[in-house]
Amino acid sequence: MKITRIETIPFAIPYRKPLRFASGEIHTAEHVLVRVHTDAGLTGVAEAPPRPYTYGETQESIIAVIDRIFTPQLLGLSALERETVHARLDRTVGNPAAKSALDMALWDVLGQATEQPVSGLLGGWTDRMRVSHMVGFAPAQEMVAEAERVREVHGITVFKVKVGRQPWTDDVAACRALREALGPEAELYVDGNRGWTAAESARALREMADLGLTFAEELCPADDVLGRRWLVGQCTVPFIADESATRPAEVTRELLGGSATAISIKTARTGFTTSQRVLYQCEGLGAAVVMGNQIDGQIGTLCSVAFGAAHRSSSRHAGELSNFLDMTDDLLAEPLSVVDGHLRVREGAGLGIVIDPEKLARYRQDV
Repeated sequence: MKITRIETIPFAIPYRKPLRFASGEIHTAEHVLVRVHTDAGLTGVAEAPPRPYTYGETQESIIAVIDRIFTPQLLGLSALERETVHARLDRTVGNPAAKSALDMALWDVLGQATEQPVSGLLGGWTDRMRVSHMVGFAPAQEMVAEAERVREVHGITVFKVKVGRQPWTDDVAACRALREALGPEAELYVDGNRGWTAAESARALREMADLGLTFAEELCPADDVLGRRWLVGQCTVPFIADESATRPAEVTRELLGGSATAISIKTARTGFTTSQRVLYQCEGLGAAVVMGNQIDGQIGTLCSVAFGAAHRSSSRHAGELSNFLDMTDDLLAEPLSVVDGHLRVREGAGLGIVIDPEKLARYRQDV
């Protein structure tokens, strides 16, 4: 199973409406389809979603680093030589989405070669996950209407509410409106994408103390070291580090430094191999984990649910697996479906990714 060729295919699919949050907004999913070919005739597939405002990657940079730097270093290696693959990838700093797509595509190859689902190879804990839906910036009543629609259509009862606007009282009012409309049985948590100061975050959390929030995520910048520790020290719910903990060393730093008490794992950022290392770190330190979403399409979502369902600790909480619902289309031949608030792992060998060739021809940008 030696690597013989790596394809990088840029594609663009519009969103039904702009996705807005404190660190930016997205109108179109401009992602990269990554295919790793082997001499055994097996091809692993994954998706790299660039997020320039968080990690500095763009569609063009992902293609360039894979084609010009990573591919020459990986050709001829076996899909089994994952440690060697990562040692070579790690010679180049950054580029998390590019590295992760390569890692997951190689796991897809291994699953196909062994005729086993990747989720089973990773751990095989369960075959599905509860789904959390992200509610982005909008007037409060529009946010309520979206949450009610998603609950009615897909059975989702867990909602991640984007906060971090100015004034912070607008977001508090939106969260209160959501709680009143959805009732006590719905699960709510907030994500600030570093939009507030530590002081603003503390005031907002006090105002929302009666809303029964499950988590608070990245309300203020981790670079505000003392302020962040002060905030986390008084936070009464687990405080999730997401974009501030993108590598195992950062996870250790944030948890041991008192800047977080829980971690968001994103397979689009740490693949399967490094995500598993982060997961085990968190288990050893007693920190909760949540499967996050890098505004993935359906391919990336398949990868997230495959990993999240594979482990006890990552399947304990609802995974952020619904952002693909905001896209006007996708590349899968068999689209994903959220049923009764759950998303199932694809059956069959590997990741179960089958690309619709007509859709790929319609949305690819390199022809």
